[in-house]
Amino acid sequence: MTQKIDYRLPLLLIGGLIFELLFWDEFLGLNLLLYSLFIIAITFTDSDIPFHKNKLYTALPHLAIATYITYDNSMLAIITWFITLLIYLGTAHFVMLKSSITALVWGVLQIISGPYGIITKLKGTKLGKFNFKPILKPVKYIVLPLLMVIIFCSLYSVANPIFDKYIRLVTDHISHFFNTIFNFFFIDISLPKCLFLLLGISITAGITVGIKSKLLDDVEIGEDDQLTRKRRDIKKPSLFQDFRMLLSGNQTGKKLALKTENVIGIISFTALNLLLLFLNAIDTATLWFNNAVDASKNFSAELHDGTNTLIFSIVIAMLIIVYFFSGNLNFYRKNKWIKLLAYIWIAQNIFLVLSVFHRDYDYIFYHGLTYKRIGVAVFATLSLIGLATVYIKVAKQKTVFFLYRINSKIWYTLLVVLSFVNWDALIMNYNLSNSNRISVDVDHLMGLSDKITPILEKNRGLLLKYVITQEEKEQAGNDEIKAAVDSTATGTVEVTLEGTNIAPPLSKTERKALAIKNAKDGFNQRLDNKINWFLEKKTSWLSFSYLEWEALKTLKKTY
Repeated sequence: MTQKIDYRLPLLLIGGLIFELLFWDEFLGLNLLLYSLFIIAITFTDSDIPFHKNKLYTALPHLAIATYITYDNSMLAIITWFITLLIYLGTAHFVMLKSSITALVWGVLQIISGPYGIITKLKGTKLGKFNFKPILKPVKYIVLPLLMVIIFCSLYSVANPIFDKYIRLVTDHISHFFNTIFNFFFIDISLPKCLFLLLGISITAGITVGIKSKLLDDVEIGEDDQLTRKRRDIKKPSLFQDFRMLLSGNQTGKKLALKTENVIGIISFTALNLLLLFLNAIDTATLWFNNAVDASKNFSAELHDGTNTLIFSIVIAMLIIVYFFSGNLNFYRKNKWIKLLAYIWIAQNIFLVLSVFHRDYDYIFYHGLTYKRIGVAVFATLSLIGLATVYIKVAKQKTVFFLYRINSKIWYTLLVVLSFVNWDALIMNYNLSNSNRISVDVDHLMGLSDKITPILEKNRGLLLKYVITQEEKEQAGNDEIKAAVDSTATGTVEVTLEGTNIAPPLSKTERKALAIKNAKDGFNQRLDNKINWFLEKKTSWLSFSYLEWEALKTLKKTY
């Protein structure tokens, strides 16, 4: 009897069992580090996944963030764990990749190809005369149509509540049917656990079985950072050449083409610089040289709306510069004026970003730290980095691929670095330590993770003070609205009910006292529920995270 079994098939089953053991009915913590060690072990010992320096460079940040999660399993750290894992897998399987974003996309393709990898390995497996190939052949006629039906059912369910109702009814009946059959044959085995095991096997297959595609591996092999002068091929124009032809007409194929582009660029950058100069002059007068800041103004609308516009304008600015400096205009002898105007425009955009930093600082100074305000600072930082790399591209005659590669690596590095910060504790401690100056957003603090629960309990009295203050403001606003409504009334209607016992209406002072009492009781109840849920949360050593363990130990001393 001849047997032909791929060694990866037992490995897939082992990987599925490890996945289920680590993550079934568990929170994320130490188990992510253990799974990362398993992934690194199988990918570094597999002869079909060759060792190279980029594989090591992407494995180390992934292991670092997995280790940090055992200390602080924050949402950002967990998201970064998934992103660094996908980048590592993309880099490990596709040796020639140069950019982090491409590696991330290829890592996603690698993971979702898991079922295909399982089928591929089973097709090549023989046990004596038994062959899996005839059994698996019909699968390809079922899997893709079924996947498409599931995707579009999900989309239509979101779009139409009635459709969603019927789909839920159908899926509930199908789920009940399969559960009944499964429980009949396998009394002590759970169907969800078996499906979870299959998910683990599929993910392991995506990790170990590489996609055999030279197209994916060589997608960046011909790309370079340094721009070179190229003769234009009129018969095979690029997208940029088509657009240039629209601007310069039949001059594109002649020597006057670069001169035409240069003149158009000078006019464009001159106009854009004057427009941005006017905007920056307004910011200079109203923001930078205005020492009297009104703490009651609407910082939110001014900052967040302005930030969205800034991000869009910065992207457009980069695209315009990339357009003019993507070809032979970089080597044109008389391009010094367009380059100078481009540098001035980059500098003005940098000043625009600094104005956003200023507004963000003012917002934090008067209203405290939140994740959105931190996010604004991060986006502004990325905008500065992007503008700096665009300057390098123009000054050093770099390619668009250089911008793509270097910015993707910077974003990846910044994401990893920021994931090592305990942002929940930073936000909580900053806002409470500056509570005499800022208006504390109690709802935002209550929505932070479980590890800061002891800080909430310790500062219950201080937070109650701000709950009362907020309620008093709301009551004052309600009284103003009521007074405005009463002032517009043209008459009154008296209704007399004899023989009934109706409580007299509450006075303004009584209404205010009752509202404050309800607000205090509501806050205390919310905090007690948050504490009780945290104390009763069922976890094992696999879900261990030091900061949560420390917070739990602190609370148990009180409760």
